[in-house]
Amino acid sequence: MNGKQGLILAVLLAITAAAGYLWWMQRTETETAPVVVAAETAAQQGSIASPAAEAEPAIEHPLEATPAEPLPAVDDSDSVIGNAIARLIGDMQWRAFFYPDGLVRRIVATVDNLPRHDAPVKMWPVHPVGSWFDTVAAGDDFIIGPNNAARYARYVDLVKAVDATKLAAVYRRLYPLFQQAYRDLGFPKGYFNDRVVIAIDDLLATPELAEPLRLRQDKVRYQFADPDLDGRSAGQKIMLRIGPENARIVKAKLREFRRAIG
Repeated sequence: MNGKQGLILAVLLAITAAAGYLWWMQRTETETAPVVVAAETAAQQGSIASPAAEAEPAIEHPLEATPAEPLPAVDDSDSVIGNAIARLIGDMQWRAFFYPDGLVRRIVATVDNLPRHDAPVKMWPVHPVGSWFDTVAAGDDFIIGPNNAARYARYVDLVKAVDATKLAAVYRRLYPLFQQAYRDLGFPKGYFNDRVVIAIDDLLATPELAEPLRLRQDKVRYQFADPDLDGRSAGQKIMLRIGPENARIVKAKLREFRRAIG
């Protein structure tokens, strides 16, 4: 597997996001329409960050970038990366999972937003799950249905197949692209690998609950009945929704990757 083919491994965090956030709500036609972002600037693409207002910390997790060959500019990298992913997982899988445009910027924006309260749908690099969120009535509320976790099987299988050591090596080779996209997002002094570690640690801190998650419906959207859970980050709420067993698999892979880059 060469560096280009390995980009799919760099979207491990984004795959977690795509496994269900949009389908957590009752969808509308406008929410499911494909989004084209190639012509938008990074600031218009859904980042919730305040570009100049946030003080950037010193680099805490330095990563030695080791590009195997000259890399294209961020906005010129789609065809190279997309073709490589298609060769790795097959053209049908590539088309089923990924948006073909703005991949590096999508990945960077999604990783940046996972520890925040919202992760805008239009910046995901992968398509949301194509089935309805499964709920069961429980008195005046709802609980997540027993069949809901199965909706994420394809995504979790992809995460399980990732070799964390190879992922880390590929991430280092491609890191200049991610770093540049992070600066363009509004963090000219920021260090993307530090943000990756923050996002991983936030996902790993997701609580594991023995009881079924109780939900409340606010018009067309579901919310966690527990205010503490409902107030958690977008990433943690995604981890809660995909189900305990799926979350354990994702967490195990995230731990492997964090050790490799941290």
